[in-house]
Amino acid sequence: MSLWAEADIWRILPATDATLNAIAAMLLVIGYALIKQGRETAHKWTMLAAFGVSTVFLACYLTYHIGGRIAGRPPVPFTQPPPIKYVYFSILISHVLLAFTVPVLAIRTIWLGLKDRRESHRRLAWWTFPIWLYVSVTGVVIYVMLYHVYPPSSANPIMP
Repeated sequence: MSLWAEADIWRILPATDATLNAIAAMLLVIGYALIKQGRETAHKWTMLAAFGVSTVFLACYLTYHIGGRIAGRPPVPFTQPPPIKYVYFSILISHVLLAFTVPVLAIRTIWLGLKDRRESHRRLAWWTFPIWLYVSVTGVVIYVMLYHVYPPSSANPIMP
């Protein structure tokens, strides 16, 4: 077996990803509150921190999923019966589809803010904020459903 296949990283990365998503969600809400209070500098640094946390999340997520496949570790299946499976996959599909938009929206929104193009920044942030927040929160929900509420069988070695 390869070092990748035996490493404890496979046990901690799902919880790490969920934690990073939760932190990003909290930073997004704090950043939103700060701008509503007119605290622009604090808003800027909080939103940059949210972007940094989301970037670290993406690196961990790709390590887990791509590295796991390279190491021969299958994805954790969600084996619950319908209607629970329908709820889970509805959340998962909407999460994944919207997650593809977050990097583009976030980078563009941040760039507009840093360039002091306030009106364009506000218009795009009106879309970016709820999508990014939804993706961050549903990432935690997916983790909780998959690993805690409806965990895979104990025979699955990926289970943290």
